[in-house]
Amino acid sequence: MREKSVITEELRNLVGVESEPRSFEVEKGAIRKFAQAVDDPNPLWWDEEHARKSRYGSIIAPPTFLANPLEMAGSHQKKSMPRFMSAKCSLKKLQNAGIEVECFKPTMPGDVITVRSKLVDLYEKQGRSGRLLFMITEMTYTNQHGELVCKAKRNFVRS
Repeated sequence: MREKSVITEELRNLVGVESEPRSFEVEKGAIRKFAQAVDDPNPLWWDEEHARKSRYGSIIAPPTFLANPLEMAGSHQKKSMPRFMSAKCSLKKLQNAGIEVECFKPTMPGDVITVRSKLVDLYEKQGRSGRLLFMITEMTYTNQHGELVCKAKRNFVRS
């Protein structure tokens, strides 16, 4: 007997739909905290004097800063979570299952970044403890000048 699919009609209808844009300002303190959290000692992330002498002329964010959930930890994240993250599904536990990041421009304090997310694929598998739902997403990050700063492909699994 075949198990009923955990992919709901609501989820299926969200494949290919872009989320509402979410914007936030990059703060120097957030860059520093992120670098500390990932234990990255590069002085471009935290040493203003060193960074001023670099080709960037300022502190910049580590390449994975934007594509990390920490950058969205503020209250605006809860208000503007992509619909596919909160869509009804019998599986409640959500885990990060990997990410690919491609960066095109440095991110600096004061940049206003706009994020757009899109659910691009869904599939399910049988795991040891039951059904697993894989959600493949693409995110684009643009700055206040409309320039593409970063693209990320993130995989989530619900169990």
